[in-house]
Amino acid sequence: MKRPLIIALAGAVAIPALAQDTSQDWDMLRDPRNRLLMAYTEFDNGIGIATRCADGGFEAILTGLPPAGEATRRPLRIAFGDEALSESLWNVAVNDTVAVSDLPAPFARNLREGGRLRVMVPGGAADGRNLLYDLQLPASSTSIDETLATCGRPLTDPRDAELEALPEGGLPASLAWSRQLRPNFPSPIRYGRGFAVATCVTNGDGSLRDCTIETEHPRDGGFGQAVLNAARRARLSNIADPGLPVPTLRVLFRTTFGLDGDQTREDEAARRDQRERERERRAAERTPAG
Repeated sequence: MKRPLIIALAGAVAIPALAQDTSQDWDMLRDPRNRLLMAYTEFDNGIGIATRCADGGFEAILTGLPPAGEATRRPLRIAFGDEALSESLWNVAVNDTVAVSDLPAPFARNLREGGRLRVMVPGGAADGRNLLYDLQLPASSTSIDETLATCGRPLTDPRDAELEALPEGGLPASLAWSRQLRPNFPSPIRYGRGFAVATCVTNGDGSLRDCTIETEHPRDGGFGQAVLNAARRARLSNIADPGLPVPTLRVLFRTTFGLDGDQTREDEAARRDQRERERERRAAERTPAG
């Protein structure tokens, strides 16, 4: 067993002692009793990559990164093959050298092909310069597919292109919240902090349907279900054409949970930004068209 990677993953979520299967393309770890299956590979530079299905929840994880410190989110620039580097935000696990993807299934589907993967960590070098990992992935003909299938994730999904086209906030520029998504903190309380990432499809009246939890952390914290419950009450408005129905579009939103006293400066800044956007939206609705 590749111990550094397993130790790092234990900092992302608790992992029991697992049986190792090295007969597959990527290494496999299996724990049927706890419904956990993981495909992973590790590189000489200390970087590790894993996809896993844990009790029905799917995750994609990078390990061995420079420490993120107190941040709960970190930017990474990712590119497969010869594509240009594209910036994305990843979640920082309890072990701050571990990053957890917001959209693990699309990332895993890209990993299946193998080949070149570049990961740039802005400011990640000791002298403050950007740090680039240029990796050659082994192809995975069965291991990653097994983790996807175990969690009911398809091997190909047309939603991937839709999600890739969304802006960082997850809403198309033509839409805004008219009734904010306000989930209740899960009860019973198991963790003081957590997050969930969901995608939904809009209805003409601004309500949401076909909602899916793309990932949540910690897995057993109830954060995903809290978001799904709140999504039934949330509404979006068509700010591009006020008065017209909301077009049928896929949207994405990430919700961070924190009990009083557990919020970071990052959380507080995000809440201030959300309140400011809400004030701007209401002011725009009050301004007569002219």
